[in-house]
Amino acid sequence: MIPTSNMRIRSIQLGSAVAMPSLARSHWFNEAGLGRSPRTRLTGRQRADVAIVGGGFVGLWTALAIKEAAPTAAVAVLEQDVCGGGASGRNGGFAMSWWPKIGTLLGISDRSEALRLAVESEGAVSALGKFCAEHGVDAHFTQRGWMWTATNEAQQEAWAGTLAMCQRLGRTPFKSLTPREVAQRSGSRFHLAGVIEPSNATVQPAALVAGLRRVALSKGIQIFERTRVDSLQVGPPAVLVTAEGELSASTVVIANNAWAVAIPELARLITPVSSAIVVTEPIPDRLKQIGWTGGEAITDSQLMVGYYRTTRDGRIVYGKGTGAIEAGRRIGNTFSRDPKALELTEADFRRAYPELSNVAIADKWSGPVDRTFDSLPVFGRLKAADHICYGVGWSGNGVAPSYIGGKILSSLALGVHDEWSSCALVNRNCRTFPPDLIRFIGGNVVRNAVLRKERSEAQGVKPAWLDVRLASLAPSGLEDKS
Repeated sequence: MIPTSNMRIRSIQLGSAVAMPSLARSHWFNEAGLGRSPRTRLTGRQRADVAIVGGGFVGLWTALAIKEAAPTAAVAVLEQDVCGGGASGRNGGFAMSWWPKIGTLLGISDRSEALRLAVESEGAVSALGKFCAEHGVDAHFTQRGWMWTATNEAQQEAWAGTLAMCQRLGRTPFKSLTPREVAQRSGSRFHLAGVIEPSNATVQPAALVAGLRRVALSKGIQIFERTRVDSLQVGPPAVLVTAEGELSASTVVIANNAWAVAIPELARLITPVSSAIVVTEPIPDRLKQIGWTGGEAITDSQLMVGYYRTTRDGRIVYGKGTGAIEAGRRIGNTFSRDPKALELTEADFRRAYPELSNVAIADKWSGPVDRTFDSLPVFGRLKAADHICYGVGWSGNGVAPSYIGGKILSSLALGVHDEWSSCALVNRNCRTFPPDLIRFIGGNVVRNAVLRKERSEAQGVKPAWLDVRLASLAPSGLEDKS
């Protein structure tokens, strides 16, 4: 049964988070040819059982999960750009588990539930590969593991607490590497130590979105693109109002990533922060020379994390969580192509791979990350509107976990009480961010302190006490703060 609400009609303005028709296109987007095929806009008055706002990983996995559970349900996805035009088509393509966040999972649930979610998230990586194989989706799925590394002395053993918690749970998802192995496999002596989680994979994220879209359409799911939802009349039934039409639905799923900050009830659960990526020209021979031929994904242990991987045609994709923010509930130029963020990112790449100093950068862009304070997503229903569900706060780690998110949101949308609708990520008590002005001013103070601290550590200099103290106020990175 699809849940309903008896509250009076009110309207939520969703268009307020949009500052541009679309973000600057990524290398992934252009390589996958997204947006070339005809797109259907919503026009006139239409009806669906479930309307999903957002045509990225979360929205499409949710649509597919609903169709599998309820084949006769009329499901419609509304996307303001084209599927993959937002965060799902511009990330690093790391398909990772929640094992690095096992401490945070233990902080929000009991031992068995934390273990279940971590195991399910590891299985989600393999599920991506299975989906691609079954449906002929060429998303460059490569399951060669993820290396968590230290690139200076301050980062040494950043993973120690996480590994200890895994061991107490009787699990060993990480394998130890010698310093020599880390340097050899990463192709750089800049990497001093590390561990590897073999289950992790990389994908071409925009190609994965394209495959999800194709399969969704083949199953009768309606997808309306270039269809921005300007307002949501809560109802019930809910009515999603666009420039050219209206869609009424018994249930609505909010799955639009950082753009969910337009909804007042969700605005303080997440804060959009910038991540930036640079992509080199193809250099397969140079990769062989330095020894980075295994296809591993890599991160360092900065709070403003560096994350990097190779591609099928021999490029290096190097990203950095630069943490830049904007005032108000806007997704603007900071999340499209931010020169300062891109400069920081390229500088990190050049420092990590000095032997590639003459390699040209072929493309660069930035993008929004919907961060929660503890880096885990949060699911639920809007207060007094239990026919409107949401799943937000992917914190830059949604490629594989969004598969689980689809199951959770499907159960919530269909009113099914099971292990997903009742899991620890649903209706959890989250630390919230301060109001907009304080968030913007305070966030920049903390961000600048983190930059100074990590710059000092990279140079082997002890950071200032105040910078260390301010940096401790930042939301969790890879390492748990629980």
